[in-house]
Amino acid sequence: MIYKHVRGSGIARTAILAAVMGLTISACSPNNTEQGEFVEINKDPFPSSYTPLPSTATLIINATILDGNGGRVDGGSILLEGGKIVAMGPDGPTPDGVNVIDAEGRWVTPGIIDVHSHLGVYPSPGVQSHADGNEVGEPVTGDAWAEHALWPQDPGFVRALAGGVTALQVLPGSANLVGGRSVTLKNVPGRVSQDMKFPGAPYGLKMACGENPKRVYADGSRGGDFRPHTRMGNVAGYRAAWAEAQEYQRAWDKYERDYKAGFDVLPPKRDLNLDTLAGVLRDEIKVHMHCYRADDMGTMLDVAKEFNYKITSFQHAVASYKIADKLAEEGVCSAMWADWYGFKMEAYDGIRENIPFVHKAGACAIVHSDSQSGIQRLNQEAAKALADGRKAGVDISKAEAWTWLSLNPAKSLGIDNKTGTLEPGKDADVVLWSGDPFSVYTKADITFVDGAVIFDRNNPDSNPVMDFELGQPGEGDVK
Repeated sequence: MIYKHVRGSGIARTAILAAVMGLTISACSPNNTEQGEFVEINKDPFPSSYTPLPSTATLIINATILDGNGGRVDGGSILLEGGKIVAMGPDGPTPDGVNVIDAEGRWVTPGIIDVHSHLGVYPSPGVQSHADGNEVGEPVTGDAWAEHALWPQDPGFVRALAGGVTALQVLPGSANLVGGRSVTLKNVPGRVSQDMKFPGAPYGLKMACGENPKRVYADGSRGGDFRPHTRMGNVAGYRAAWAEAQEYQRAWDKYERDYKAGFDVLPPKRDLNLDTLAGVLRDEIKVHMHCYRADDMGTMLDVAKEFNYKITSFQHAVASYKIADKLAEEGVCSAMWADWYGFKMEAYDGIRENIPFVHKAGACAIVHSDSQSGIQRLNQEAAKALADGRKAGVDISKAEAWTWLSLNPAKSLGIDNKTGTLEPGKDADVVLWSGDPFSVYTKADITFVDGAVIFDRNNPDSNPVMDFELGQPGEGDVK
């Protein structure tokens, strides 16, 4: 090993030893060997306990509908029943026994999905005792999982509901080369994090390139024997980690093959960090990469090809416009701000047309927040990007632009078969807006998650109030 950069770095040697032992044992005839019990790693040790809240069959009529897939229906209706979208299209007959909402002058969209949030791991109030998003002891911490720090009582979840956010990905921070696993949530009240976990959503892996991991480890006070000081060191660290993960995966694959062949073999020693990296190599965990500069993104695409894994999205990605054609070709999403730039050197080349230019190139464009306040106004962030694109001659419809907030985020999280568009059979994650959602004056009137009313601006007494806010002045107020 060149770098001793992960916890228990001797694990690779243990895995290789186990593989060698397996070769020795394999020389014996399976007929002369009594097999022990097969050891299999539990890939879902913290399963979702999410249960949809009770809902009432609801028909919204006379609405302007953006379907999330680039389509628009004027004077349309949508039927929500049993937690699913049952029908959507032009107004038609009203079924018996449903709650009817006349949405004249109002708009309906799929719920917003934020692919970059730290709600629950950096909750409000933002004090040090609540800061659980970065495990900065070492540069590679695939064994750290965001859900194990997630505080469901973060008041920010309700504020996000008021902004029309029905699902979100909560990520570890960006201090490390490999920061750990992310978790995708339904934005509903929960007692424990599993109550909010989006059923069936694959895990994500947060990775970071550029300035952040350089800065965190540059003073030498952290990182053990491996402390990246440069972009060269960052890439060396990724490559060493992936090489170790490949050895680990090969050892487990060989163990499984030998066991199925009838040999009595010992399993490799378990390593929780390498479990996560091996899950990426098996295409079970999606990589979401904090990266600003186009050259860094290009380097990381090459690293992914070297080790045969896929980067699902670049997060922040302020210079994606420079390589938008390449990102389209590689099928990699860019999760971006509308206009954040210049707050550090790698953000200096950000432009306001970034999102529409990526969209124009045929790549997957996403509007994200990375902010406890920005998550409340993602529709307005999309509106800014839409306007800036039009000023630059990129003619994008409002219906197309909504894909930045629902369909494309759902694709990047691996949940587009369940949510992100208003199609029959999909989860009834829906927002009824007071007007055009690309207007700064518009607010979310009702937010539905699986057909249940989770937020109703006109019925504040029914809205969730987090335990932390009970007894506080103005508890749960959302204006």
